[in-house]
Amino acid sequence: MNLDDYSVYSQLTDEELLQIAVERSLCDQSTSSSSAPIVLSGSNPRQRLPEPPRHLNYVPPSQPPPPDPPDVPHCANPPTGQFLYEAPKRQLSHLQSLIMNGDAEALMALVGQKSSSLMAPDNDGWIALHEAAFYGQLQCVAILIRAHPDTVNRCTLKNQTALLLAAGGRNVSCVDFLLKNGADPNISNKDRETPLFTACEQPNEDIVDLLLRSGAQVNRCSIQGRSALHEACSYGQLKLCRMLLEAGAHLHTKNIYGIQPFFIAALHGHTDIIHLLAQEGADINGQAGDGASPLFEACKNGHVSAVNALLFLKADANQSMKSGLLPLHVAVQNKHSRIVSMLIPMTSRVKIQHSGISPLHIAAEKNSDDIMELLIESGFDVNTKLSEDRSMMYKDRRITAVYFSVYNGNLQATEMLLEAGADPNLDVFNPLLIAVQLGRMDMATLLLRYGANVNAQISPQPSRFPVAILLKMESLPMLKLLLDNGCDARPCFHCPYGQKSHRAVRPSSHPIEEMQVSRDAPMQHGIQFCEAVSSSSFCLAAGPIISMLLDYVSHVRLCSRLLEVLESCSDWAPIKAKALPPHPLMQLCRLEIRRLVGVQRLKLICTLPLPMRLIRFLHYDITAHSPEVHCYEVAATQSDV
Repeated sequence: MNLDDYSVYSQLTDEELLQIAVERSLCDQSTSSSSAPIVLSGSNPRQRLPEPPRHLNYVPPSQPPPPDPPDVPHCANPPTGQFLYEAPKRQLSHLQSLIMNGDAEALMALVGQKSSSLMAPDNDGWIALHEAAFYGQLQCVAILIRAHPDTVNRCTLKNQTALLLAAGGRNVSCVDFLLKNGADPNISNKDRETPLFTACEQPNEDIVDLLLRSGAQVNRCSIQGRSALHEACSYGQLKLCRMLLEAGAHLHTKNIYGIQPFFIAALHGHTDIIHLLAQEGADINGQAGDGASPLFEACKNGHVSAVNALLFLKADANQSMKSGLLPLHVAVQNKHSRIVSMLIPMTSRVKIQHSGISPLHIAAEKNSDDIMELLIESGFDVNTKLSEDRSMMYKDRRITAVYFSVYNGNLQATEMLLEAGADPNLDVFNPLLIAVQLGRMDMATLLLRYGANVNAQISPQPSRFPVAILLKMESLPMLKLLLDNGCDARPCFHCPYGQKSHRAVRPSSHPIEEMQVSRDAPMQHGIQFCEAVSSSSFCLAAGPIISMLLDYVSHVRLCSRLLEVLESCSDWAPIKAKALPPHPLMQLCRLEIRRLVGVQRLKLICTLPLPMRLIRFLHYDITAHSPEVHCYEVAATQSDV
């Protein structure tokens, strides 16, 4: 294809291009909210970009204004409002001006003078007859045809005849006159578009009728393989479709994307045309080159009535794209809940399983809580995993709907899935670690309540202590939440160097950066807690972090690096002493009871028939009390024990 001929900018001056650029920048918001023609997903558009008018702001006299062109990105639409910048109008020749104004007397004078300007083509190959046909000036067309009858089928540089230009301008009288004076209705332009194709693209029943009665070939196709019936279906012209079918239009003609007219009608949601073409024997399940079906496109674009009509016509709801996606998938993806409810009973669970992705995954990814609730109520398995191929599309190798919801920070959706029985421990990278990394206390609390593994690791293991601590140990509330729920603090104090000198640590290095590197390439060694807490990132919080961890371990010995950290601040001297033996008996008892109960049953301690003070003590619930009250409760608890 000649892409220069295909460009919508090919006939615009620099001033007009500048005006369009300014207009676009000033009205991006209104442009994005206006209705646009629906095209299928992919890099190749399935609709031709419209060409702009020959002269901006011109409406032919005595003719109804043509419909607004589709709002296609980068389309040069005529200006419709007031703007800060106005480009100078195109400089027209004397001949063009008099034709635009329909000055028949002046044109007759030029004809009488046998002026050469009448036959002189401009830069686009247009002669006076083309101008007159384009602007719908019947008198001018008649004068020029009678003066030069052999020009009736003369073409522009884009192979446009006067008949094609008149049809594109919806100029019925000019079309009628040209046909009666020898215009060939089957000469196409460089895009292989005939006058009939153009009359369906700029819908006009009278012109289509004239062309068909004059021998227009109804099944001629454009360079993109689109027929006149494709165009009539695209614009929802029911009467035009009937006229074309009566003239012998083929129902099964495919364009270069493998799309038939019925597909176009479904894509745009024209229910009446869907029924008409189905009655005439259209292929209801005819797929495009990428495997999309008419039902798939109607579902994608949210055409409820069209989907209902297609299902009534027995369209196959289990016909998948080449990618494996079903109409239900795309309806969920585009948040069309009514269509989802229509498709659920029609969709095979086996086909969904073969696709490698559950609609629940998509609902979770798109934060479609209402659709997720509908799917759960319909019995979709909340623990369905992404197939390996689809999981590999994500760098973190996620596989569950819970992971999507946690990653999006959607607390409501996460709770909905967990209440329905979702297992929070199926993913390679535990969703709890995502919640911790995001600093979401509410999300982490929810996941822990439903049994998330607080000691989850990842492979390759970036640290020699729990990853959850590595991710957010600078947040003391998050650290306490993890420790209260059984996160094992003992590995934090296991150091192979002990009292010996440690290796050097990059001062700017952050533990999270180390972990990110480890997920892309295996690390030579796991990060030690003493290395992480002694980095510059934790210089102010290192003492409180170590102090809190010491509350959750029994007999440990601080390595030389941790001692250096605590000695760097005089206020942390009590923390250093806290690690020295002997440890309080109450602390040792609490740790032993929690060990015997087990991590997964810690949340059940509150159900035991024990004094509330003892339950609070076992849960480290001391933050809400003053030191004096705490000492009293500890003593009382000791007597209870």
